[in-house]
Amino acid sequence: MPFFPHTEAEVREMLNAVGANSINDLFDEIPQNLGWGGLATFPAARSELEVSQLMSARARLDGAPSCFIGAGAYDHHIPAAVWQIATRDEFYSACTPHHAEANQGTLQLIYEFQSMMAALTAMDLCNGSLHDGASALVAAILMAVRVNHKSVSRRILVPKSLHPAYRRVADNILHHQGIVLEQLPYDAKGGHTDPAVLQGYIGQDITALVIPQPNFFGVLEEADALAGWAQANNVLTIAVVNPLALSVLSPPGSWGGQGADICCGEGQPLGVPLSSGGPYFGFLGCRRALLRQMPGWIAGRTRDRTGQTAYSLIPQASDQSPGTASIFGSQQASAVTAATVHMALMGAEGLAQTAAKCHANTRRLAEKLCSIPGVALKFDRPVFHEQVLALPLRAQGVLRTLAAHNILGGLDLSRDYPELGNAILVCATERRTCEEIDSFAGKLERAIRLQAGAPCQLQPNNW
Repeated sequence: MPFFPHTEAEVREMLNAVGANSINDLFDEIPQNLGWGGLATFPAARSELEVSQLMSARARLDGAPSCFIGAGAYDHHIPAAVWQIATRDEFYSACTPHHAEANQGTLQLIYEFQSMMAALTAMDLCNGSLHDGASALVAAILMAVRVNHKSVSRRILVPKSLHPAYRRVADNILHHQGIVLEQLPYDAKGGHTDPAVLQGYIGQDITALVIPQPNFFGVLEEADALAGWAQANNVLTIAVVNPLALSVLSPPGSWGGQGADICCGEGQPLGVPLSSGGPYFGFLGCRRALLRQMPGWIAGRTRDRTGQTAYSLIPQASDQSPGTASIFGSQQASAVTAATVHMALMGAEGLAQTAAKCHANTRRLAEKLCSIPGVALKFDRPVFHEQVLALPLRAQGVLRTLAAHNILGGLDLSRDYPELGNAILVCATERRTCEEIDSFAGKLERAIRLQAGAPCQLQPNNW
């Protein structure tokens, strides 16, 4: 978004209009001791060329590593048109569309986003997003507690295979409200939640069951069986999904015959770059019967009195309703705009092709790495996007060595899953090339040999 500074004449005209002598007069209510005192240590001004050279040099210091880390944030290709459109002034500067008469463009974009996400998830409706995937899960659990009138226990079954950060965020927020998150174990061989573990909860008062698809390990859960059990036992189902994966997997709206009650997840795979950790955005969908308990913006399409298509917020025109206040800001508005443009450009076929390429790369990566002595798959079930690999040495040292050679080689699982031993979570999106995968395999083999103290023959492509 371009910035056009005001001239001295324009500033003076504004001051005259408001009756002030200087810009500082506009802030005279601020105590003197809180003033910033000038920019004595600020560097001298530089030309545009010099600033560009300086920033480019600093960017090069970060390197350009090959990223094989996923774990909820993915290095996908984003068409150049996405952010070129998303950062146009009319999108970039608009935020809260409470006044429909002045915000038809923003409202239409939210409506289009909701329609695309509803189609992708096969849910009746979706909202205009939340802060991120973890806060979306919290909102989904709070919804489930409010709407499941057959349950008074406030007990939520949460698989241990759900993203650890999601579990921590949910526990931090919900335990103060008397909501109990009960952990379900994952199968040691498959890495999934075995539906058989739910048999012990038959007859108990359970409010909701969370079903991640795929789970944190990349393993595909038996979503139909889990959702079917919940539906048969008056337990609400909360799906936590990767939106890109839904282009090739069965959507939560069809799970177990009746479909999930609530669906949420992280929208970052849809046109949002990694950006050093954010901002990202969460999404939330549900069955039509739960509409009035859904937080966030919901835009609807209608006609005005002249018969023209018009958009407005529903079911209320403000986001201040008790219990369902909007969790949305300018950063999410920009991310949602980018996601809408991204989905429109890619289409269903484009998203499915991207997902298929990711899956093929992940399989190739796993095959190459598992050909290294001591490296093996940890789980034996189908996966999407990522795999858990067992290493013969401590993961931390191996990953540090790889990082020194410009490869982000995966996520060390020892903190959140110490029972897995020396295990890492690796991911290969459609951006990873065959050459990068081969280079990763060669460097990993050499790092393992060196740290194990074994003799290692230098190979041309190893370092």
